[in-house]
Amino acid sequence: MRLSRRQAIGAVAAPMIVPSSVFGRNAPSNRVAVGAIGVGRISRVHDMKEIHKHADAQIVAVCDVDTKRLGAGMQLVDDRYAASTGKNYSGTRGYTDYRELLAATDIDAVLISTPDHQHAPLAVHAVQAGKHVYLQKPASLTIAEGRRVADEVKKSGRILQIGSQQRGQDPWPQFHRACELVRNGRVGKLRHVEIGLPGDPSGPEAPRMPIPPNLNYDAWLGTTSEQYYTEIRVHPQNSFEDRPGWLRMEQFGAGMITGWGAHHVDIAHWGMDMEHSGLVEIWGSAEFPKSGLWDVHGPFETHARYANGVTMTISGALPNGVKFIGDKGWVFVQRTGAVSSSDPSKPADVPLSASDAKILDSVIGPNEVQLYKAPEQHRNWLDAILKGVPVSAPAEIGHRACSTCLLHHVAMKTGRRLKWDPKAEKFIGDDAANAMLSRPQRAKYAI
Repeated sequence: MRLSRRQAIGAVAAPMIVPSSVFGRNAPSNRVAVGAIGVGRISRVHDMKEIHKHADAQIVAVCDVDTKRLGAGMQLVDDRYAASTGKNYSGTRGYTDYRELLAATDIDAVLISTPDHQHAPLAVHAVQAGKHVYLQKPASLTIAEGRRVADEVKKSGRILQIGSQQRGQDPWPQFHRACELVRNGRVGKLRHVEIGLPGDPSGPEAPRMPIPPNLNYDAWLGTTSEQYYTEIRVHPQNSFEDRPGWLRMEQFGAGMITGWGAHHVDIAHWGMDMEHSGLVEIWGSAEFPKSGLWDVHGPFETHARYANGVTMTISGALPNGVKFIGDKGWVFVQRTGAVSSSDPSKPADVPLSASDAKILDSVIGPNEVQLYKAPEQHRNWLDAILKGVPVSAPAEIGHRACSTCLLHHVAMKTGRRLKWDPKAEKFIGDDAANAMLSRPQRAKYAI
């Protein structure tokens, strides 16, 4: 359903269409017309904010199943364009059904900034509708869904960028630098990778609550099973800053192992030169809450082995970042400065450290491995659409990072040592583990 901003917040008014003259030489015909699907916390402070920086793109429509958030999203976009042009602006369209936004022929591309369980279905439907996609990480809820996304993107010819912003020169060039050092042997032969992730606390019991009249809760649940509504299962009704409860529920995601793991595993794969493959063996353990609504993993430690002999440890007890350990030294890389509300509350001061300062001073020669140097990811995505340059985190690479995280989650859940075939994307000789590669989907929302 398409709504005007006033309708979205409870009144009735027709949307005002603003002429292209408001934007002068950057008229609609010269810009990428973008629709934003999901306009909560991460979209407001990161995805839509980044698109607004660029004159060759315009957010023309937003979509959310919560009309309170929809109205606030429309207002935010209108206000940003009014401020940047110095003229009144109220032309942002609003939709409560993403399928109607995808059907709009004047929209070229979409931002998908929804909860994790909606990522894969919306991405599949978007590329099938001919739209380019910027997809928040993790790529999928299950490995089967992630494979479907990668295959549909390839079939469609559309451009999909996974939100793995540690690959960009802006804001964190240290990740590119670390991976180039490792790929060019500055730590010697790579032996082991350590990844440290933040944790999630368990939560309280939560009684059934009336569904807010502004929320289409059935659509919000999407492919996942029907469950009673309570606010801490979904998102805060009166805040964009507070962390939503769905992040801590296995119905909608795997917890920090995918939420932050998708970033760091992607960097590990980049440095390991394993972006298009994956591990061959996985094992580990984790603690899970014994009570309360929130049920994602707590403290954990998991281990993996790759076909080239490199091993990996992921744990909440390790420092947040990625450490590459070779037979001649190590490099440790981490974030500095907050970019979105998901970043650490106390960012690190030192982006890159090593066992020997000479490693960090090393110059990568012209005949050595030169990794793709891309700008900030949203800018890179727009350049890919407008100029045909590669995206830094395409669907297949995003899928491989996410699927590796999900394999670590399977190891947590089973507690068994598991063999994995990265080409077939199946466990070897373990039907019970293979049953965890997909989930039933409600037919109404299935892909």
